[in-house]
Amino acid sequence: MHGKIGIKAPNPGRLPSNQRADWRGDSALKDGQDVGVDLVGGYYDAGDNLKLGFPMAFTITMLSWSTIEFKNKLEEKNELENALSAIKWGTDYLMKAHQQPNTLYGEIGDPDSDHQCWERPEDMDTPRTSYKIDEQHPGSDLAAETAAALAAASIAFRSVDKNYASSMLLHAIQLFDFANNYQGIYHNSITPAAKTYSSSGYKDELLWAAAWLHRASRLKKYLDYLGGAGDTGGARTMFNWDDKYVGAQILVAKLILEGDVESSDNWAQYKANAEQFICSCAQKSNQNFQKTPGGLLWFQPWDNNQYVSTATFAMSTYSQYLSAKQISLQCSGGNLSPSDLKSLVQAQVDYILGSNPKQISYMIGYGSNYPQQVHHRGASIISIKKDKSPVACKDGFDKWFNKIEPNPNILEGAVVSPDQNDGFTDNRNDYQLAEPTIVSVAPLVGVLAYLA
Repeated sequence: MHGKIGIKAPNPGRLPSNQRADWRGDSALKDGQDVGVDLVGGYYDAGDNLKLGFPMAFTITMLSWSTIEFKNKLEEKNELENALSAIKWGTDYLMKAHQQPNTLYGEIGDPDSDHQCWERPEDMDTPRTSYKIDEQHPGSDLAAETAAALAAASIAFRSVDKNYASSMLLHAIQLFDFANNYQGIYHNSITPAAKTYSSSGYKDELLWAAAWLHRASRLKKYLDYLGGAGDTGGARTMFNWDDKYVGAQILVAKLILEGDVESSDNWAQYKANAEQFICSCAQKSNQNFQKTPGGLLWFQPWDNNQYVSTATFAMSTYSQYLSAKQISLQCSGGNLSPSDLKSLVQAQVDYILGSNPKQISYMIGYGSNYPQQVHHRGASIISIKKDKSPVACKDGFDKWFNKIEPNPNILEGAVVSPDQNDGFTDNRNDYQLAEPTIVSVAPLVGVLAYLA
């Protein structure tokens, strides 16, 4: 059972002619005008109309990693161009948001005013305040994640557009220095972000960014940074937009497997922690992750499939690294071959796509039975291309949000989540389970390509 590899995302800005979500129109064309900077473009985060740099950058990092590791599969299925276009839509915006070495715009819009309205992005009339980090108001997590995104994307684009790739790498190098030299948590500087994507710390993003910058530049200073880290993260219980340790650990494990660094001291710790995470996903460790009764990996009650998406990506990628060396993974509960890992990934993807107790596909638009009332403003209101009459802030709740009817537009490729007992109620009001996010989809691009 395989899903759709390409993604159709809710993008702001002036949409290109090849935009595949044909029910969407141009939106947020004045973003950045309040600060005199062109901040048009990028991605809305979830079911609202906010542009949030922290999860957006992680989305681009994971989409780029998907494209790097599974490039041949994406090419085979004629999806590589779609993947690169989706990355570029994000990286164009991230570079616009970084106009000076030590300044980065990290949020457009305010959660309070945005969430009080139910409007199509094309009708949006809520404040589009631009928020930034700089030397006086640092945000190492945001700057380093953006550095990781642009470094990873530079690798994805190297064979397609060398100049564009070089430009991204330059931005990434500057952003890493900014993150490292002016340390602080971004939501202390961009305070509204604490209400949506508050950060637990920035040490993981600095390691993650250094790992990507080393892979993109091969400069020894990034290797030295990784080797000199006092804390490699330990055994993690999840990999997500807030916790990148597993990603950094896997990238370093690759260096060890390929003989680029010795398997000793700190380096060995990275690899051991990466493998502990994968063994726990596979139920082969002494700290196995939970599963629902129906077999889905269970991490958190809020949008759990975003964590399943990254966990299956970790397993898929590591399976490839093991295959290249023709070795198995030694877990405390037994060995795992690359094909064992592939079977485990397949089972998780099959669950998401319909082989679950509810017999429902949690990927919108896939199969014949999928949620019809996802919590998403643009999808739930009639397309502006069918009815240009403006839908005002509160009108959207009365006319569309509260309707117990299918969304008029299909948000193809979006992913929602069941609860811990494999339950799901198709209810637009349930933003905990029925609100899709861009971070859930990006790793699945790689996972689905791996299985294709």
